[in-house]
Amino acid sequence: MDRNALEKTNRINLLYDFYRMLLTDKQQMFMQYYFHEDYSLGEIANLFAISRQAVYEHIKRAETTLEDYEGKLGLVARHERRALLMEETIEHLDRLSDALEALPETDPGRASLLRLRQIAEELIGMDDDSSEGGDSHGV
Repeated sequence: MDRNALEKTNRINLLYDFYRMLLTDKQQMFMQYYFHEDYSLGEIANLFAISRQAVYEHIKRAETTLEDYEGKLGLVARHERRALLMEETIEHLDRLSDALEALPETDPGRASLLRLRQIAEELIGMDDDSSEGGDSHGV
């Protein structure tokens, strides 16, 4: 799979995670088979006794619908922005950790920094957990 195709598949999967429940049952099923189960259009067509073109059109319509929802709601964009900010937070906390190594163990600033790092890591973990199942951060 070339890089553009992989990026497109990843984007569609992310959009699907967020907006799947807004698709029709048939669109969800075809998207599941095509993007998650890696079935070909021909295999899906044979499974449902319809033409390959019909499967293609269902999937294309579903992709357009997903992009439309993202254009209106922007949940994926906000999710990606939040993830970047959390990573940046961790990087800054790491730099501060190095500077605070010289402080005594009893310094309250040191404990606060460690707690901030735990909170940031927990928030990142929450996002990672929710994207695995694909259900918890979508609409």
